[in-house]
Amino acid sequence: MWSRRQGRLRPTVCGPRVLGCGPLRKARREQQLVSKRLLRDDAPEEAGEGCVAAILGETEVQQFLRQAQQGTEEKEREGALVSLRRGLQHPETQQTFIRLEGSMRTLVGLLTSNQALLQLEAARCLHELSHSEQSTVAEACLPATSYLLTYLSGHSSDFIELCLYTLGNLIVESEAVRRQLLPQGIVPALAACIQSPHVAVLEALGYALSQLLQAEEAPEKIIPSILASTLPQHMLQMLQPGPKLNPGVAVEFAWCLHYIICSQVSNPLLIGHGALSTLGLLLLDLAGAVQKTEDAGLELLACPVLRCLSNLLTEAAVETVGGQMQLRDERVVAALFILLQFFFQKQPSLLPEGLWLLNNLTANSPSFCTSLLSLDLIEPLLQLLPVSNVVSVMVLTVLCNIAEKGPAYCQRLWPGPLLPALLHTLAFSDTEVVGQSLELLHLLFLYQPEAVQVFLQQSGLQALERHQEEAQLQDRVYALQQTALQG
Repeated sequence: MWSRRQGRLRPTVCGPRVLGCGPLRKARREQQLVSKRLLRDDAPEEAGEGCVAAILGETEVQQFLRQAQQGTEEKEREGALVSLRRGLQHPETQQTFIRLEGSMRTLVGLLTSNQALLQLEAARCLHELSHSEQSTVAEACLPATSYLLTYLSGHSSDFIELCLYTLGNLIVESEAVRRQLLPQGIVPALAACIQSPHVAVLEALGYALSQLLQAEEAPEKIIPSILASTLPQHMLQMLQPGPKLNPGVAVEFAWCLHYIICSQVSNPLLIGHGALSTLGLLLLDLAGAVQKTEDAGLELLACPVLRCLSNLLTEAAVETVGGQMQLRDERVVAALFILLQFFFQKQPSLLPEGLWLLNNLTANSPSFCTSLLSLDLIEPLLQLLPVSNVVSVMVLTVLCNIAEKGPAYCQRLWPGPLLPALLHTLAFSDTEVVGQSLELLHLLFLYQPEAVQVFLQQSGLQALERHQEEAQLQDRVYALQQTALQG
C-alpha cells in the first residue's frame, strides 16, 4: 500500500505501492494484460463454419486418445489430437479428461514422442487444459511440467513460446504446480530463454515470469533465486531505450521488475545494476513518443515504469549510489509533465501513477523542487486539481513538498494562481483534500507571512469557517484562524 502523510507534513517518501495478486490481475486485465494467455492458431479449414468445437463425453475422449496413440497413419493420429484439443476448449470436456484414468499419462506419452506434429498437438492439448480456471485441472497437468521445462531448450521458437505460455497459465493457477517447478529448475530454464533472439519467445517468457513473481510465496521462495540469476540484468537490458526496444517485451519485463521491487527483497541490488538510470531513460523515451503518436498503447508501458521508479526512490540505497543524480533532474521532471498532460487528455486514471512519482521525487530533493519551479510547472500542476479528489490530494502533497523546503521556495510559489486554487479546494467536501490544503496554507503562512494578508483580503476566514466543526479538521482550522488574525 502507499503510505500517505498524516498530521504535520514531513519530507518522507511515500512507501512502496503494492497490490495483492487479485487487484494486480484485475489491473492488468483492465490494461489488456490478462492473467492467462490462450494461443489458438487453427488452420483456416479448422476455423471455418460448421467446425464449432463440441463438448466431448468420456467415450469420445477415450476414442481420440486411442486413435492418437495407436492409429496406423500419422495424419489420423494428428487429427485425433486436433479433435481432442478442440473439445478441451470446453470446461466440461476438461473435467471429463482429468477424471479419466490414464488420460494424462497418454497425453504426456504423446508429448514425448519422436514425431514433431504429434508433440505439437499434445502440447496444444496441454495448453487448452492450462487455460482452465479450475486448480484441479492445473494440478492434473503436473506430470507434464518437467517435459515442458525440458523443451524450453529446444530449437523451435513456436514450440518454446507455446510451452512458456502453458507454464505461465499453470503457475498462476496452482501453488502445487509452483512447488514442483522450483526444484525442477524453472528459474535457470527461464534465465536461458531470455537470451533467445525471437521476440515472441521473449514476450512469452516475460508473461511466464510475471505469473511466477505474483505468487504469494514469491518474496520468500522465488524472488531470491531470480535475483541470484542473470535475469535482472537481462530484464534491464530489455528496457533499454533504442531501436531494439520492443514494446510488447518491454511491457512484460517492466511488470516483472515492478513485482520484484514491490517484494523489497533486494532493491539495492537492482539500483546497483543501474535500474534507476535505465528506467529514467525509458521515461524520457516514453515522453518523446507520446509527443509523436496518438498510440493509446503507450500507457501500458508507462504504468509499470512509473511504479518501478516511485518505489525504488523509497530505498535508502538511492542516496548511497547517487540514484537521484542518475535521474537527471530537469529532464525527468519535464518528461513526467509531458506524460501527465498525455494522461490528462487520454487516460486520466493513470494520473495518480505520475503524481506519486512526482511526490517521491520532490519529497527529499530540493533540486527536483527547484526544477519544478524553474520550468514554470506549478500552474500546469494546479490545472489537475479538478480531475478527482485523489488527484487533488496528490497535487497538494507535491506542493507541500516544495513549500516545506523553506522561505526561498515559498517565495517562488507566491504570488500567482496558488491562493485562488487553495480557496477553491477549501470549498471541497472531501476531508483529505481540505486537510492537505490546510497543511499547505500552514507552510505558506510560516514561510511567506505576506500570504496571510492576501488570504484575509480574499475571504479566507469565511472559507475556513466551513470546516471548523469537522472533528478531523477543527484543530488545524483553529490554528490557521489564530495565525491569520495575529498576522
